[in-house]
Amino acid sequence: MRYIIFHLTSLLLLSSVAIAQRIELLQQGKPASIRGLSVVDDNVAWASGSKGCITITTDGGKTWSWQQVKGFEKSDFRDIEAFSDKEAVIMSSGTPALILKTVDGGINWKVNYRNTDTTYFLDAMDFNNSKHGFVMGDPIKDKFLLMETNDGGSTWNLYNGPDAVKSQAAFAASGTCLVTGKLFAIATGGSAAELIVKNTRGSGWLHYAVPIIHGKSAQGAFSVATGNNHLIVVGGDYQKDKQQDSTACYSADKGLTWHVSDTFPAGYQSCVEYIRDKIFLSTGTSGTNITIDGGQNYAKIDATSYNVCRKAKHGKLVLLAGDNGKIGVFKL
Repeated sequence: MRYIIFHLTSLLLLSSVAIAQRIELLQQGKPASIRGLSVVDDNVAWASGSKGCITITTDGGKTWSWQQVKGFEKSDFRDIEAFSDKEAVIMSSGTPALILKTVDGGINWKVNYRNTDTTYFLDAMDFNNSKHGFVMGDPIKDKFLLMETNDGGSTWNLYNGPDAVKSQAAFAASGTCLVTGKLFAIATGGSAAELIVKNTRGSGWLHYAVPIIHGKSAQGAFSVATGNNHLIVVGGDYQKDKQQDSTACYSADKGLTWHVSDTFPAGYQSCVEYIRDKIFLSTGTSGTNITIDGGQNYAKIDATSYNVCRKAKHGKLVLLAGDNGKIGVFKL
């Protein structure tokens, strides 16, 4: 009975919080599907997407400067990592696999990695700091592809990635299936929904099965976020994006044990981001959802389709981005 009362109280509180939240549309109508998003601070943010498109704001999202990177009009820049209004690294999925960098605000871009091998499909990129980062790709010869940089993305070297089972992969959906830093983890789908974590006490990898729907190529864990001693994983089936069951789970013990959320997001989610306290924001083509209890319960706050949501590395600004150049701001 105490659990039921506590659960009902939590749901009522979540509902009241959700009512107060909103996503404010900043712009749309551009010929690009955005999946890469990097928010530097409360003023500077970069986004990247299909057709070689890049955009930057220096006023907190009020205005955006768009460009097609010359010579890369057919590239699909699925992820971006920005360090200032001048310096950013972009990653292209598909063939050729590409990593480019600018140090002058996008006026010029230098190709720092190019691979025409069709087995290379890059999924995500993440940096610990302005110098050290990783790019991850789908498995090659039963191992996830990992590449490391120690000079801010200027040079890249192969890194020993974790083993993969047949038909297991990651999703180039929001750039958040890979996280590094205090936690080094990969969220996977397909034949196996796992959170694969780097063992900080050794050189190996730990594989944790997560209770997210999987088994088909469109199903699995799409994104992972950590904060306030909680780990959150979201995903689902992007071909059935209104299906809610087994689309989110959480861990309160650094991934040792996982729990299916009591109430799920309103369908498939391609990204989850830590906001503060036990608050996480998740989004996908089915809409945007919020949890205030570390992933136990979710409430839908917006029905608009987005692909990615990211919070400022140094600040409070939270932006979302999606198809047709759509960009929104989360108002907490």
